Amino acid sequence: MTKVTNEEYRLVGHKETQASVSAWANETFGPANNLRIAIRANEEMAELLRCLLINEDDTNAVYEIADVVIVLYRIVQNLGRSLQDAIDEKMMVNRNRRWKLDGKGQGYHVKWNKLS
Repeated sequence: MTKVTNEEYRLVGHKETQASVSAWANETFGPANNLRIAIRANEEMAELLRCLLINEDDTNAVYEIADVVIVLYRIVQNLGRSLQDAIDEKMMVNRNRRWKLDGKGQGYHVKWNKLS
């Protein structure tokens, strides 16, 4: 199998998609169940955390973030969904939630009981 470089992909105007990334991962690593893929995503997340612990402003962290998304694409593809669609749907929910701020730039959604 001939390896294709990122530059060769760019020259023909190719942009990676959830489907192309998932197909590449399955061809390269073989099939995997969603739990195993999630475990691998957690390992990639740990690499991101290590990167940011060393230097919170390290611009290379973006590649660790990309690794996490690349791995997660496989689960989403296995589930027959679009990650972008799921993000759009989830943001609609998030925009309509009430949030308890933690004072450090993060927050948690407020759970409420419809009966109260």
